Amino acid sequence: MALNKNALIRYRKIDKCLQNHYRKWTLNDLIDACSEALYEYEGREINVSKRTVQLDIQMMRSDKLGYNAPIEVYDKKYYRYENPDYSITDIPLTETDMNILSETVEMLKQFKNISLFSELGGVIHKLEDKVYSEKGNTKPIIYFDKNENLKGLEFIDLIYQAIQKRIVLNITYKPFKSPEAFNLNFTPYILKEFNNRWFVVGKNNNSDRLETSALDRIEDIDYDLKTEYINNNFDGENYYKNTIGVTVLDDSRIRKIVLKINNSNAPYVLTKPFHKSQKLIDELPDGSIIIQITVHLNYELNRLILGFGSSIEVLNPQSYREFIMNELKNAVSNYKLD
Repeated sequence: MALNKNALIRYRKIDKCLQNHYRKWTLNDLIDACSEALYEYEGREINVSKRTVQLDIQMMRSDKLGYNAPIEVYDKKYYRYENPDYSITDIPLTETDMNILSETVEMLKQFKNISLFSELGGVIHKLEDKVYSEKGNTKPIIYFDKNENLKGLEFIDLIYQAIQKRIVLNITYKPFKSPEAFNLNFTPYILKEFNNRWFVVGKNNNSDRLETSALDRIEDIDYDLKTEYINNNFDGENYYKNTIGVTVLDDSRIRKIVLKINNSNAPYVLTKPFHKSQKLIDELPDGSIIIQITVHLNYELNRLILGFGSSIEVLNPQSYREFIMNELKNAVSNYKLD
């Protein structure tokens, strides 16, 4: 249920009044108190009607907001809490509330290395304390695929700050296939996560081209405050629209790939498409399916298809079918029997 801020202010004021046991509160007293509270907040007179406060009390008594406030009338004119220790700001959390809070804490902790969320640190700790004090040390239900020992995670916040503040980076970078590290002058545009690895996408100022660099191959980063940061209206969504994974190739490498999926894996592929371009072409009598995707012929696509083994068959294009066939033949050659 959506609430406007004035209603919340009234609820809090009524709650505060009823916690004051040294005064008897009539309906008119509560109306005046709500009017004063709104004046302090808005800086202008707001007419709070008798009907409005009566409805507020009715709402607080109900379970619509989870309050179930024990508001009673005594001596036929005064309002109070039947339980003098009650307050709407100290409502016991239900088991469902605790489960939701517990999983929310786990999700928020995924972003602990990014300074945007640093101010949430105290809130997260308070939530954890509340959850564990109410539930005891219970195990989470939702588990995220994460590897906190992965190299390069310490650079996430530095790169994030550079993107946010439009600062060019000097990166000491060592690719897997290079014997030595080299300096890369880099304009970062976005951070991207794929398959539990983090990457920074931006312009390599040494070659003036877009590149994707893995954070686990970065050895050091420094800010370059002398080079102008030029964004060129980079659109990450559009940049990756034809790509599985992170390796974006030029448009000449985009192909319509036709695949046959066997009957045991067909439901999986239908419910978890390989790519947003995926189209169902045919459903065969044996339960297998034929699909089409329009993507770059990149390394991640190769790994995806090879990972399905005999469950998948490339039908078209012929050149890619032959490439995958040769990869499978090479794989089989590793398992020659003596």
